[in-house]
Amino acid sequence: MSQKIIVDPITRIEGHLRVEVVVDDDNVVKEAYTGSTLWRGIETIVKGRDPRDVAFMTQRICGVCTFSHYKAGIVAVEDALGITPPLNALLTRTLMNAALFLHDHIVHFYQLHALDWVDVVSALSADVKKASDLAFAYTESPYATGADKLLEVQQRLKIFVDKGNLGPFANAYYGHSTYRFNPEQNLIALSHYLECLRIQRIIAQCMAIFGAKNPHPQSLTVGGVTCIMDLLSPTRMGEYMEKFKEVADFVNRGYYPDLIMAGKAYAEEGSVLNDVGVASLYTFKEMQLGRDEWLFEGGIIKDGNLSKVYEVEDDKITEEATHSWYADNEPLHPYDGKTNPNYTGLIDGESIDHHGNVAHTKNFDTKGKYSWIKAPRYEGKPMQVGPLSNIVVNYAKGNKNVVPVVDAFLKETGLPLEAVLSTLGRTAARCIEAKIIADNTLRAFDNLVENLKVDESTCAPYVIDNSKEYKGRYMGHVPRGVLSHWCRIKNGLVENWQAVVPSTWNASPKDANNIGGSYEQCLIGLKIADVKQPLEIIRKIHSYDPCIACAVHVMDTRGNNLSEYKVNVNL
Repeated sequence: MSQKIIVDPITRIEGHLRVEVVVDDDNVVKEAYTGSTLWRGIETIVKGRDPRDVAFMTQRICGVCTFSHYKAGIVAVEDALGITPPLNALLTRTLMNAALFLHDHIVHFYQLHALDWVDVVSALSADVKKASDLAFAYTESPYATGADKLLEVQQRLKIFVDKGNLGPFANAYYGHSTYRFNPEQNLIALSHYLECLRIQRIIAQCMAIFGAKNPHPQSLTVGGVTCIMDLLSPTRMGEYMEKFKEVADFVNRGYYPDLIMAGKAYAEEGSVLNDVGVASLYTFKEMQLGRDEWLFEGGIIKDGNLSKVYEVEDDKITEEATHSWYADNEPLHPYDGKTNPNYTGLIDGESIDHHGNVAHTKNFDTKGKYSWIKAPRYEGKPMQVGPLSNIVVNYAKGNKNVVPVVDAFLKETGLPLEAVLSTLGRTAARCIEAKIIADNTLRAFDNLVENLKVDESTCAPYVIDNSKEYKGRYMGHVPRGVLSHWCRIKNGLVENWQAVVPSTWNASPKDANNIGGSYEQCLIGLKIADVKQPLEIIRKIHSYDPCIACAVHVMDTRGNNLSEYKVNVNL
């Protein structure tokens, strides 16, 4: 007899995500539904605003990928007005963007995703000397894995355990049958978890050097950047370079070796393999390194066929709301998108609780609307976005920045290329992307320094003609995948704005053809070892690094107004 398992909320992500799966008598997932229970509504907020102000609002979509939405809001307006910022501004944006990527990726793996792979309590039984020696199996120069350091880490963990409160390590499924690290490997990863708490602060400082603060920088403006004094200061420039090098060192000697270790240890763990989800992959060019040079290229792979990469045609993108809590179901191009809420609520049902018993619960109305996330489609079909898509597309295109790193990873782990199309692959691809950024960003830094010697311009002039109508968009690859912002400007003000974000693509509910997004598809066929401890579900969803705040924001389930604000947009 089939049973329903509900995980609500999925924790250790940005925002609120609920997963419902139906399993058969063998605990194999036969149906899967993922939905967000909060509404974003930023598109409604920015209507009628001066387009030059919108980016300062769109960056508040999320508290993690703030620079992504900030830059998207700026570039969409620049595209609409036909503005090309000076090279100094473009390269400065790259330096800030690289800081965001590295911060996002290391924090995701260690603070958000690591407990899906690392049995922290097991590290207490590790042989410290053996663990220190083992670290050399994954890199010639291990990071923070000397015997004295690992003993200190082990003792810190013991303090938590002896208190009966694991603190940041609480509420994980320790002892689960699908963990594959031995105690020594768990101790190595735990040491890097703690080091990441320090390193993530340093990379945040890199963002603040040019952005004035973090997480909500202030130095981007339509036409360029405003941080000219920082760019002309050898002290500030040198500070960025040295801090970035320190973080890159952690990526290369800590983060990357840990993924080599995971690739080897989990190579035979079926619950993280052969689950690509949506096999059609979509990415867009990002990280400008020079006047005509980009770190990553864009493209489309259809149905997992790596032999052919198609160029992106943005007129083929639509969003629909057949199973989303919006009033307008029809597929619309983002320039014409609508954001009119139509919340229909949950329905009475049953599910298995954490004790394994049947309980009466409020469930998704899976025949109706069940998520605040819309369903983006490319040529009417779902796409997967994110580091996996970015790395695989660029590998298939023969990108010289990507191919050697992927080949080295596959050789060191012994994994075949097709293993990348999986939960393990998504996690590894994020690390590979971080390594490529860590190893190449200072090329943009050097080009910026050279260009500043002959050109100090940081902002392009422009005018807005209130008698004209404009439309423009930003498309790019951000830490969780392809992000696009689409705007229409009329009478000098925003007439329509739509943001199609990475987690909207991946967390999409089913569309009019009853086809779900990558979250839902990757769960089908999953065998769950213990329905009371659905680690396998959480591990798969975490591998996408969900940012549901990007997809939605806030509402009251009873339909009440929380508060109302009136802002004079002419001030």
